[in-house]
Parts: sequence; C-alpha cells; structure tokens
Amino acid sequence: MSDAPDSALSLPLIALFKGVLYQEDDPALWQNLLELQSRVRDYLGVLGLQLILDEAEGYAYLRQRQEDEQTAPEQATLPRLIARRQLSYPVSLLLALLRKRLAEFDAGSGEARLILSRGQIADLLRLFLAEGSNEAKLADRIDGHIAKVVELGFLRRLRGKDEQFEVRRILKAYVDAQWLNEFDQRLRDYSQQGADEVNP
Repeated sequence: MSDAPDSALSLPLIALFKGVLYQEDDPALWQNLLELQSRVRDYLGVLGLQLILDEAEGYAYLRQRQEDEQTAPEQATLPRLIARRQLSYPVSLLLALLRKRLAEFDAGSGEARLILSRGQIADLLRLFLAEGSNEAKLADRIDGHIAKVVELGFLRRLRGKDEQFEVRRILKAYVDAQWLNEFDQRLRDYSQQGADEVNP
C-alpha cells in the first residue's frame, strides 16, 4: 500500500498548527489524523513538538517536547514553537472552577456536553472576586475574563446563543486530576490573593 499523498498529511498538520483539532468540528479531518498519526508524529518530532491525541474525548493538540525528552543529549535545544502563556489570577481561577464543574458534571450526568450560561459562570467567579460598589464594573471584568477563556479555547459560545457556553473537554488535559486534587488548597490561595488585592 502506497503512502498517502503529501496533501493528506498537510491538512491535519496545518489544522494542528492553527490550534486544537476537535473530532466533532471536522470528522473527516479527524479520521485523516488517526490514519496518518505515526507520520504526523514523525514530522512533528523533527520540530521538537509532540502530538497529544485523546481519542475518547475527541481532541488533539500540539505540545512542546521537554528538553529531557530530546533523543540525543548533545542535541541543541530547539527554539520554542508553542508559546507559554502567563494567565492572570482571575483567568486561572476561572479555569480551575470550570474544571471542577466539569468533573462534577461527568460524575453525575450522562450527557456529553457541559453547557453553562454566562450567569452561571459569573456566579462561580463572584465568590472569589472582590466586589466593589460598582456592580456594572464587576460585570464588565467578569465578561472580560470569560472572553479570555473563550479566546484560549476552553469555552465555546453556542451559535445563536451568546449567553450560552460549552466547556471544552480539552480543559481536562490542561488541568489534570492531580491538580484538581489540590483544588481546595488552590482556592484558599486564590481567596487570600483576592483579599490581598482588596486590602494591599
């Protein structure tokens, strides 16, 4: 059997370089990735990248290989292709709260998609953000934090329903079970940080 043509390999690679590839968004491209997975991994390995693919959850994305994963110790460290993002306290908090909510949803529901309203997400955050006298200003800040999480790809606005969001399952890859086990301590840290921001 001959190798797949280069265009077949290029399509999943281009999609991965652009961001997360979801099975539900493009089933044909997803199947293409599964069939060419070993070739995709070989190509990415040359660039110092690693394919993270979760067939059960239906997503794939790229991660920079760690230096200790390099095959040859004498090999020069490759420049980073995947940028690291420094997240603000409220955005980190929101990701933690959404991950906990997703874990509770998975444990108690047979549904595949967790859908939250803008109000539900705001309520999660309000417990930890310092409330000032200006409710409108707080609402604007919360909307800004939600927009950032949408931009990062962990929330997706539902078509035709701007106030409804799907929590994307890739969040589980970024906020893992060990991290979640330390969640209560993190929330205490966040609460203290929030208090420090109010009373410097």
